[in-house]
Amino acid sequence: GVPLIVDNTVATPVLIKPIDYGADIVVHSLTKYMGGHGTSLGGVIVDGGTFPWADHADRYPMLTRPEPAYHGVVYTEAFGPAAFIARARTVPLRNTGSAISPFNAFLILQGLETLPLRMERHVDNALAVARYLDDHPAVAWVQYAGLPDSPYYELAKKYTNGRPSALLSFGVKGGYEAGVRFYDALKLFKRLVNIGDVRSLAAHPASTTHRQLNEEEQRAAGVTPDMIRLCIGIEHIDDLIADLEQALAASQA
Repeated sequence: GVPLIVDNTVATPVLIKPIDYGADIVVHSLTKYMGGHGTSLGGVIVDGGTFPWADHADRYPMLTRPEPAYHGVVYTEAFGPAAFIARARTVPLRNTGSAISPFNAFLILQGLETLPLRMERHVDNALAVARYLDDHPAVAWVQYAGLPDSPYYELAKKYTNGRPSALLSFGVKGGYEAGVRFYDALKLFKRLVNIGDVRSLAAHPASTTHRQLNEEEQRAAGVTPDMIRLCIGIEHIDDLIADLEQALAASQA
């Protein structure tokens, strides 16, 4: 009696279509890969129309009981399998005003035109960067589902044909200070904490997004002092490797 809802922002429909694997609802942040250029804010809900809301009436009263704000409509009766998305397009839209502007819609539509091409380059570059880091003497560990030693490698092969998008993390030998030196030395990589841009992005979570936490709290959140998160863009791979090489050298100085 519980719908499977999947956030497919990082993979995008190019790499995986969750509804084909049993998801009932899929959400995307259009701000990331879908738009691709970091120029617009947006999001989308895709309802597969597969979940039997009416069979679980007590659990989902907002869909199975009269809606007083809309003349007593019962969404499951009026819209059947589209009950969830029908309500999402009425009550929350009216109450929060979450409607995308025409210009932002235009920018996102432009991004969608090149999404398959961009994702191919994103993933090619990410695989190459992950393999480079995995062999580098200044790198303590690498986490990327496209590498055979990842605990998620078999799942990546099953669901994305071994091409699990372009987010990865790694540890710089030398701990926190080495991580900061690496981060400060980057030139081509943008030191930003968002993801899903055509430009390659890097973050040192311990000194940025999670700096308000102590080390114990950071580790509980999966953040280690040496951790660097990369979101690999579509630049030439030789340029990306060159920037990582000089930054890793600086981290060990």
